[in-house]
Amino acid sequence: MENVQSAWQTTAILIARIIFAAVFLMAVSFKFMGMGATAGYIATAGFPFPLFLAWCAAILEVLLVIAFLTGVFFTPAAVVAAVYVIFLGFSFHGPSHWASNQDEFGFFVDHFTFVAGLLFAAVHGPGSVLALKAGWTGRA
Repeated sequence: MENVQSAWQTTAILIARIIFAAVFLMAVSFKFMGMGATAGYIATAGFPFPLFLAWCAAILEVLLVIAFLTGVFFTPAAVVAAVYVIFLGFSFHGPSHWASNQDEFGFFVDHFTFVAGLLFAAVHGPGSVLALKAGWTGRA
């Protein structure tokens, strides 16, 4: 049985997909404009090979933008994005940062609201409009 979406549901899903893509597009744009600065930020968090990791993050973010805009591999992309965002929250805004800057706690919590949306999207899929149907079987 195919699930038929109302106009407002279709619109809401498309807006959500655009927001997800826009967030990752902004992130990757900043990386491409200053890959050295991104690598420096990664190094200050204590990770080895910061330039390599900055490029890996940029590539991942480009793939996420494509997935969110096209709907291709949407569900796995949303799950990967959720794991990535949680990782970023703990690595760059986690408890070790709160003592020196209480704003970091707010940044940390914000990651969880984004993750909630990504997980919801992973469960419900890319919608039926403007979504290529490639991806895991059993999930549109």
